[in-house]
Amino acid sequence: MAKTKTAFFCQNCGTQYAKWVGQCSACKEWNTIVEEVVQKEEKKSWKVEMNGAPKSAAPVNISDIDTDKEIRFDVLDHEFNRVLGGGLVPGSLVLLGGEPGIGKSTLLLQIALRLPYKTLYVSGEESMKQIKMRAERIQPDSSNCFILTETKTQQIFRQIAEVNPDIVVIDSIQTLHSDYIESSAGSISQIRECTAELIKFAKETNTPVILVGHITKDGTIAGPKILEHMVDTVLQFEGDRNYMYRILRALKNRFGSTAELGIYEMQGSGLREVSNPSEILISKYDEALSGTAIVATLEGMRPLLIEIQALVSSAVYGTPQRTATGFNAKRLNMLLAVLEKRAGFKLGAKDVFLNITGGITVDDPAIDLGVVAAVLSSNADIPLEKGVCFAAEIGLAGEVRPVRRVDQRILEAEKLGFTRIFVSKNNKITLKNHSILISKVGKIEDVIRELFS
Repeated sequence: MAKTKTAFFCQNCGTQYAKWVGQCSACKEWNTIVEEVVQKEEKKSWKVEMNGAPKSAAPVNISDIDTDKEIRFDVLDHEFNRVLGGGLVPGSLVLLGGEPGIGKSTLLLQIALRLPYKTLYVSGEESMKQIKMRAERIQPDSSNCFILTETKTQQIFRQIAEVNPDIVVIDSIQTLHSDYIESSAGSISQIRECTAELIKFAKETNTPVILVGHITKDGTIAGPKILEHMVDTVLQFEGDRNYMYRILRALKNRFGSTAELGIYEMQGSGLREVSNPSEILISKYDEALSGTAIVATLEGMRPLLIEIQALVSSAVYGTPQRTATGFNAKRLNMLLAVLEKRAGFKLGAKDVFLNITGGITVDDPAIDLGVVAAVLSSNADIPLEKGVCFAAEIGLAGEVRPVRRVDQRILEAEKLGFTRIFVSKNNKITLKNHSILISKVGKIEDVIRELFS
């Protein structure tokens, strides 16, 4: 047996130290340094476990490299394909992270059951019976999906050699452990070693591998930061468990854009793709209500229309409250200060509550004008005109500023039947044939005059 040695690693960023210290010098976090046992021995290739010989790589002249579009695996999920950039690239490693219970395992099992390719679903967190019960709710019959409950990488590679799958799903990377490292599963060294073995397997066999990763309380992928650098694609599955909608977005993608996102609806039979989320995120009312405004926003490259609700009331307890759900509270305070300073509205002694319906969070500055319109509508208790939406940013001087890709926002509003949209007069609009009325405004006073006069 080779001599074992101990090393100290930061659980937050993965920095290695020769001895224990109270604060990590790299990420400045306190009490994150832990001791781990690392066995120094010659590592065998995963090829040894599969009774094969590794193929050595040879240099190729850059002019001889084929630049044709790479072949991708169609996962038969339009939203997942969109976020990946057109499908799974052979030999790629995809890391999917999200909060516990958000639906990561359901999404990947659902894809594995529907794929026409042979898929090996490896679970280290659930038993085969648990997976079978979930699979029966999603899709009772599937002949291409194989289930394996195993946590040791050497055993997983032996089963891969027997099944010879086209796609491998690992749920999750924090549960795997390798014989070459003596520390416990989920530790810095085990995550790094297991990921390295899977990367080598994926690249040498041209087999795509999808990993499920846990996240910390801050919302970042758990484990060393190097894990995100090692993989090809990092996907974030987010949403509120109390709401039915989920958003899949790419944080890193070597084979496509990180500006795309997919939207799902959680149902008893699994996750349903939402092709037109704007209709779902907008409430249907028989009568007009004050404090409600519709805004055209962008989530990545995708235009969405969302509903903003505001409630303005007198401060009962003396100290006004400012509460925002799905919107930056500091930006709300800024917009209220602009209304008071530039437009003369006395909101300093009033409670202001703001909510974006559907349980989603938006940081697009183009919804500023909609927030202002909803607040003023609630303050005056006057409903906004039906069929009106907004797409503009508010500056500190009270000016209405232009936003990017305004043409796509206008087209989305027109498609959903809106008759009028407020935008900045400084926006360059190239649309020629449109039925929606485009109202160009330069200051908040212009908007107030158009809406409430």
